[in-house]
Amino acid sequence: MKRTGVFYGTTTGNTAEVANYIAKCLDIKSADVHNVSSTAPSAVGDYDLLILGSSTWGSGRMQDDMANFIDGLEALDLKGKKIALFGCGDETMSDTFCNAVGELYSRLQKTGAMFIGAFNTTGYDYNVTKAEVNGVIVGLLIDNMNHGDQTEKRVKEWCDELKKEL
Repeated sequence: MKRTGVFYGTTTGNTAEVANYIAKCLDIKSADVHNVSSTAPSAVGDYDLLILGSSTWGSGRMQDDMANFIDGLEALDLKGKKIALFGCGDETMSDTFCNAVGELYSRLQKTGAMFIGAFNTTGYDYNVTKAEVNGVIVGLLIDNMNHGDQTEKRVKEWCDELKKEL
């Protein structure tokens, strides 16, 4: 597999937990899993595949540390790199469910990276998400609050799909 780095923004620890489970599923070393609160955007230069994750807060915004990290990533040329996205949210926030994934996707379009890892939302009940672009969910959406019993299964299925796309 290509050299892979996992970069996540977390406030309560849920996104960190999912990031570490993704790393385990993909056999990524812990040294390649980065909390963006203490990581410079330039660190992505060491990787071919970037797995980026953020929780969604308030009225549907990205986690603060990840928002700051993405400010730096937007300025980089990421041509030749692949990006896979994941996010944590609460489906009861039915008009902003996992919006951070859609924000990551839209803000990083101009970097030249190729996006992989589209996934399904089977079993969720929400109205709107920015993570849906042209009828496709652009990453893995996790709701540990209402569907925690499904997290490991969803992560494993998503990781299996990522492996096929590499």
